[in-house]
Amino acid sequence: MVSERERPYRNFNFLVDITDVNDAQQDAGGFQEVSGLGVEIAAAEYRNGNYAFNNPIKIMGLTKVPDVTLKRGVIGNLALFEWIKAVQEGEADQLKTVTVTLMGEDRTTQAQAWKLSNARPLKYTGPTLSGVGGDVAVEELVLSCERIEQA
Repeated sequence: MVSERERPYRNFNFLVDITDVNDAQQDAGGFQEVSGLGVEIAAAEYRNGNYAFNNPIKIMGLTKVPDVTLKRGVIGNLALFEWIKAVQEGEADQLKTVTVTLMGEDRTTQAQAWKLSNARPLKYTGPTLSGVGGDVAVEELVLSCERIEQA
């Protein structure tokens, strides 16, 4: 249940659900970062030759959705990579619904959710490995989707 409140929600409590990739038996792992949620609507300018004013009118055009990037620490779960492999091999029905849910600080309140329709992996980047340092190995998955809506 989405709830409105006076002060903004913090950005560190969120859940990512990928249809048929993470479920109760095979969790795809928690993501540390989600970026690229947005929509851009193009506007075309048009003016009739007999239009009374000397300015064009705006006509709504196509809607563009940017690529969404997910980052997570390497956890040894291969569910995401199996999805990427299936897309590489041209298997049918590999479009997924991805839901990103921002949670309240108590982790029970849903602040807002975004549904990415017909998502597919575009790019996978493995972690940068180094013999010196103690950083977490982070992998990155870039998704292309056809539509982003409030869930």
